[in-house]
Amino acid sequence: MQQLSSLEAQLIANFGERFAQAVAACDARNRLDPNQTIVDGQPVPKELAYARRMTEMLQRYRPESGELLHLAARGQHIERWTLPRDAYPMTRPGYHQWRTRLKTYHGEVMSEIMQAAGYDAAAANEVALLVSKKAPATDAQMQVLEDVIVMVFVEYYLEDFVAQHPEYDIPKWKDILKKTLRKVSAAGVEGLVQKVNLPQALLPLIQEVMQEGWA
Repeated sequence: MQQLSSLEAQLIANFGERFAQAVAACDARNRLDPNQTIVDGQPVPKELAYARRMTEMLQRYRPESGELLHLAARGQHIERWTLPRDAYPMTRPGYHQWRTRLKTYHGEVMSEIMQAAGYDAAAANEVALLVSKKAPATDAQMQVLEDVIVMVFVEYYLEDFVAQHPEYDIPKWKDILKKTLRKVSAAGVEGLVQKVNLPQALLPLIQEVMQEGWA
């Protein structure tokens, strides 16, 4: 994470002042997250850390990615804590209502931020569609974004997620991993193997799922 400031400086040099303003606005909002995570031994607002990890992973995986895809990655979880899960019924339909509202909200916020930074409505709408997962499934940028989301989850969050669910058995975890991998492109699977720091404690399970397949 410490290299991220130099990475961001390079991205700003590539994409310009509007991009810098939009990223700064995203970070200002995410810096208000009351939830903390530890990065390099220091507490960091949880969604700020997530946004930076998305930027870093996108560069690691697809360094040629353009300005709008970088903004979509940065805004994936913007202000996520403002829509808590328990504000919706603790049922499967309630979960889907929550997820739908979250995605729409993230897209709305990113559109607002981008237009305030000087992007036109078409560019803001393109990012909003990516962030809200309303872009066509055939959209190449949408697939890259999905790949990066899974990569960040596996590297930074999968191990904690497993620890939070001791009631799940091995077949359940295999099913979860297979459903996750179905979201990833062939290039994304290669990226998972070659570019992601896989959690060592879960490596045997991940390798087993990779060998079995998930189609």
